[in-house]
Amino acid sequence: MTRRQAQSPRAGVEVAMGQSAASMMRRPHLLGIDDAPFKKGQAGPVPVTGVLMEGNDLVEGIAITHFPVDGADATRFLEKWIGSLRWRSAIQGVVLGGITLAGLGLVDLEALAQAIDIPVLAVTRRSPAATRIREALVAAGLTGRQPIADRSPPAVRVAPGLFLAFAGTTADRAAGLIHAALRKSRMPEPLRIAHLIGSALERGQSRGRV
Repeated sequence: MTRRQAQSPRAGVEVAMGQSAASMMRRPHLLGIDDAPFKKGQAGPVPVTGVLMEGNDLVEGIAITHFPVDGADATRFLEKWIGSLRWRSAIQGVVLGGITLAGLGLVDLEALAQAIDIPVLAVTRRSPAATRIREALVAAGLTGRQPIADRSPPAVRVAPGLFLAFAGTTADRAAGLIHAALRKSRMPEPLRIAHLIGSALERGQSRGRV
């Protein structure tokens, strides 16, 4: 049976990690997915890196694919790619850096969670502003994708400088998964390492805030 998203707390409210969830999810297997740096309007596709980790210190798998800049149907793309990974059965959660992929490829968190039957978590350093996505879609002539942004779950604060939107699980378990993956920075380790790999693929070496 497909998990359904529990009712989300109001945006800006910090979600505490319950003791039971913390004990159950000390070392979850999370797949962090991040796109590489790219130039607006570039002709070639953007590398997308997936890093599977157990807990916050053990890398168990790395996969790389590509997605067009501002590509269509990012949700279906991720569904098929995740399903093709040989360690698919080990994944207990998918962590994205927001709801966009390679520019304005929008990911429908709820639809993706239902399709793969795994919790999907989108984390950002700042509380997401829907107006920024709306303005970008208008400027790019992609207003048909606005409904995806409109139905995105509200983001909640799970730690200082870390906001989380989630689907396919409860607020308590979503926060527990994220806290279990934190180590060096405010970003979950699978996502942080995916970011480093993507940056190195495009620039020869990783750079920027990690």
